[in-house]
Amino acid sequence: MVQDGDASQTPYEAALEALSSLITKRSRADKSNKGDGFDVLFDYLKILELEEPIAQMKIIHVAGTKGKGSTCTFSESILRHCGFRTGLFTSPHLIDVRERFRLDGVDISEEKFLEYFWWSFNRLKEKANDDLPMPTYFRFLALLAFKIFAGEKVDVAILEVGLGGKFDATNVVQAPVVCGISSLGYDHMEILGYTLGAIAGEKAGIFKHEVPAFTVPQPDEAMRVLEEKASLLDVPLRTVQPLDANMLNGLKLGLEGEHQFVNAGLAVALCSAWLQRTGHHDITNLGNTTALPEQFIKGLTATVNLQGRAQIVPDHYISNQSPGDLIFYLDGAHSPESMEICARWFSLCTKENSQEKASDFSRSHAKNSQILLFNCMSVRDPQLLLPNLMKTCASHGVYFKKALFVPNTSVYHKVGSHSLPPTDPQVDLSWQFSLQRVWENLMGNRGADDKIPDTLSEESRDDMEKPVKHCEHSAVFSSLPSALKWLRDSVRHNPSTRFQVLVTGSLHLVGDVLRLVKK
Repeated sequence: MVQDGDASQTPYEAALEALSSLITKRSRADKSNKGDGFDVLFDYLKILELEEPIAQMKIIHVAGTKGKGSTCTFSESILRHCGFRTGLFTSPHLIDVRERFRLDGVDISEEKFLEYFWWSFNRLKEKANDDLPMPTYFRFLALLAFKIFAGEKVDVAILEVGLGGKFDATNVVQAPVVCGISSLGYDHMEILGYTLGAIAGEKAGIFKHEVPAFTVPQPDEAMRVLEEKASLLDVPLRTVQPLDANMLNGLKLGLEGEHQFVNAGLAVALCSAWLQRTGHHDITNLGNTTALPEQFIKGLTATVNLQGRAQIVPDHYISNQSPGDLIFYLDGAHSPESMEICARWFSLCTKENSQEKASDFSRSHAKNSQILLFNCMSVRDPQLLLPNLMKTCASHGVYFKKALFVPNTSVYHKVGSHSLPPTDPQVDLSWQFSLQRVWENLMGNRGADDKIPDTLSEESRDDMEKPVKHCEHSAVFSSLPSALKWLRDSVRHNPSTRFQVLVTGSLHLVGDVLRLVKK
């Protein structure tokens, strides 16, 4: 049964509209909704006939602040290359909600998504009442993941925690095969707590009695709490060191960035434990500390899909006219620690790109101009994010010629994948102006030698897209399309300049850019 909707809608669009109805404008920390109680999730499991299937599922459960999505992606790839049927649940999605549900490394098909979606949605709708409301958006998606993986009879389900751990919807799992905690840092403090210890305590909420767990090197405060929580539940907790690059036999990791060796090391430990605890001892070299099984190497070095994390995308519009002159470097970093990692990655990439282009005689005259395209949620502190970004780039000799601040194009009360909402002429830009002030103050503290001259002539500016507010080092645009038009105009008026644009601060922004610049 499909919900009634607009006759002009496709079945998939009707499902997305129904899904959008579950998005609440409440803060995730708000307890006023009766459905916010964690225990209600077990009522949903009964309605969806999921209690027994989840108990039988062989699950890898991963929480953390940074790197949990990458760890899950590596783990899925490793076990798929070992010959297992895999199910991977991650969040958020950037373009299409089906990205969250992967079967054997591929997004679930529209046909299968619709089948599982409507069965689950309608079953819950039939039982919903004042005491048992419909689940909220993320909770429904987590329940849907369990239904999909049960129906598809996956050998292994790899679950990325959405937020925190203890009260996350994925934590209805009572007996995972193994748990992982990726790197911890400051994020979602208004919900998880304002100290690393408090945050670690929430993440450790996924630990289960005597189920082995692995983590990576953590700050002392966080590690102490993880060890305390593990001890209370008789959890054997091991700290895993970053993967040694020499173990890859000269191949490169499937995800970019030096920090991925930390996530790869955790994935190797999780997969090894999963194989051992599920009775699969036939993998050659399993447990060998000096050599990886061949299947592990293939899984780690295969091209894996994790959009919006250390991703490089040329602008398709400009590439048709002037290939390579407008490149977007996308990373959804949104914590101080991840911002530093993102800045390091961008700096190294742009330097490598510059050296490669300099060897090309036909383009050896080109200059490189680094641009920042930024937004972040108002609950985050730009005084922590932007200085880390700027200082780390500067330490690698990379300086932004301009910072562009834009509102996110995607809207939080609507899920869609085929179109973007029209630009709102009344959009509130007060937050973007605040970000601009932080940036201009930071730029004012830079030495005179660091300043980069503006290469645009006055004549060129006359027919270019205009920002709402333009300062010496930055500009605020009323929409992302306006900022992209300004960038494309800049390329057109500066044929000898290559624009390298770092898009960061928000995965929503990264997703919006991907929609607009990819073919």
